[in-house]
Formats: sequence, structure tokens, C-alpha cells
Amino acid sequence: MSWAAKTAESVMARMPKMYEGNGYQGKWSYDYGVVLRGFALLWKKTGNRKYFRYIQDNLDYFIGDDGSVRGYRQNEYNIDHLNNGKLLFMLHKETGLDKYRQAAALLRAQLVGHPRTSEGAFWHKQIYPYQIWLDGLYMGSPFYLEYLLVFEEGKGLDDVTKQFVLCEKHTKDAETGLLYHAWDEKKVQPWCDSATGLSPNFWGRSLGWYVMALADVLELLPKDHGDYAELVRIFRDVLTALRNYQDEASGVWYQVVNMGDRKGNYLEASASSMIVFAIAKGIRLGLLDGDGWQATLDKAFQGLITEFVLETKEGWVNLNKNCMVAGLGGEDRRDGTYAYYISEPIITNDLKGLGAFLQACVEVEGLRVE
Repeated sequence: MSWAAKTAESVMARMPKMYEGNGYQGKWSYDYGVVLRGFALLWKKTGNRKYFRYIQDNLDYFIGDDGSVRGYRQNEYNIDHLNNGKLLFMLHKETGLDKYRQAAALLRAQLVGHPRTSEGAFWHKQIYPYQIWLDGLYMGSPFYLEYLLVFEEGKGLDDVTKQFVLCEKHTKDAETGLLYHAWDEKKVQPWCDSATGLSPNFWGRSLGWYVMALADVLELLPKDHGDYAELVRIFRDVLTALRNYQDEASGVWYQVVNMGDRKGNYLEASASSMIVFAIAKGIRLGLLDGDGWQATLDKAFQGLITEFVLETKEGWVNLNKNCMVAGLGGEDRRDGTYAYYISEPIITNDLKGLGAFLQACVEVEGLRVE
């Protein structure tokens, strides 16, 4: 059995209803969408309906017959809340049920009034004003793009692509080529540099979110779009910068990407899985050719298995060494320092990590079949 199939079977056995476990208690959480995207890729690859049913069963808890979304509040203007919407296009197309289209339209409507920076980049959340976080590009942009293509005749695609252009413009470090976790346009947040507005570190998972988002958007974006080549450049540049910090011994990446030799840092599963996914998908789409990318991928994927995966006696996959959560600001005053990033809990089978690992496995194993 492939690693993708093993991981999917493990998720289904442990969490037949994802929204009931892990303290979620029915919360409309973006984590589900990361896992279910992996199931969607696996269903597309294998044609096995049990993967489709798992997606539908888990989302139907939230989606009302009238297209309402349980637990979703549009006026929070939280970009994370759009991530699960990526599954609605597939559900609508496959079932023909209008509730999925209506739910997608409800989420799409958030972006009409979603607050933005002066240049038009979406704030991460209303409670995080004037801030671009790398995480948000994954949560919102692929959903936004697919909605425009499916339901709005592909109009307004520039609004999607400029999110990536503006994010790179404001978060890129000239020396390393890496992107800082976040940027505050007003330069007033306690975590930011008062001169640049930048947070102080390169967090692995935030970079992972960003390159996954680019991979997903570049798969859908028409090649004749004016920003297509620029997004390809950004994608290659960020992955090339990340490759410079790939751990030589293990083949994977650290929690704080550029400080592998610093006390307390650790090899982190979710970020590594996301980077592997992006490289594999980049190779499949023809965006990464030559320059040894296949060798980089092979080493990194083997590193995922060796460094992070343990199988239980039941044959279930355990994915170890996941950072549970990391953010900036808020009531707990998360300050973005190195000490902060290594202080967050490290857990096994975090949904974000499992979902990214599942997606990475499908992409890597798909390349091997082809």
C-alpha cells in the first residue's frame, strides 16, 4: 500500500468525523480543508469512491441545504475560513447539489468586503489589521481563483495574482531569498520591526503555505494571464531559497528555516511536507525542470518518511514533530522571536501536518507512476 493510501486509511480509522476530535467540537476550522484536499487528490488519482464519501460526509456536517455554513461568520473577515471552500467545487460538480454552490458563494462574498492594505492585499484577519501573513495566501487565493474561473467567467484574476506579488514585495529578504512570516503595513505591531514592518523570523510552515498556494494557483491560472510568468518566477525563487536551507543530513527542513544549528530548533514535519508537495507539483506541472529538482525531491521525500513517520502495530501512520500552531500578536502577545517559534507545542498527527503529508505523498507517488 502506498504512503498516501496508508495515511488516508489512518485518518479515516482514527477520525471518521474529523470535526468531533482534537478539540474541534464542530468548529469550522481550516485544518479540515488541508486534509480533505489530500483526499480529493487521492480520489482523483485512484477513483476510489470511499475517499470522495469521506470528504462529503465531513463537509455535510457544516453545509446546510440552503447553502449556509455552520459556525461560519462572514463579518469576522478571517481569511482562514475560506480554505474548506476549496472542496465545494468538486462536491458541486460531482453531485449537482446546489447547496455546495451556494456555500461557495457565501464564502466568496466575504472577499467583497474583506479589508485590505492600501495596495489591495487582503488583511489576514479583521483582528490583525493591515497585516499580510504568508499563511493567508494558501487559505484564500486558490479558493478565490477557482471561484472566479468556475462561476464568474474568469473575470478579475488580477486580484488573485497581485496577492502573491504584493506578499513577495513586502516580505522577501534580499540576502536569503526567504520570506518573513508577516508584514504590518502600519509598522505598529509589537512583533514587527518599526522601520520595515517585518516580523523577525522565517517560519517553516508559513513558507510552506506560500509555496503550496503558488503550486495550486499556477495549476489553475491560465498561462496567458499577464502575471503567470511572474508567479512562476516567485515560485522558483522561493523554492530555490528553501533548497539552500534543506538539511544536508535528513533532507528536510527546520522549524525556523535558516537556523538549523541553533539550540532548540528542530526538524518540522508540516513545513517539510508542504515544501515536498510544492516541489513535486512544480515538477509535474513543468515549472521546475533541470537544476537537480528531482534529486532534491527524492532526498526530501525519503527524509519525510525516515525523520517523521512511525507506523503503529495496526499499520496506521503516525506523523511526528509537528508544530501545533504559531502566529503573531493576539491576546497571548506572540512576538515572532526565535524563542517563541520553538516554544509552541510539538505534537503527533496534527491535521495540518497530516494533510500536507498526504498531499505530498499523492504528488510524489504520482510522479513515480508516470
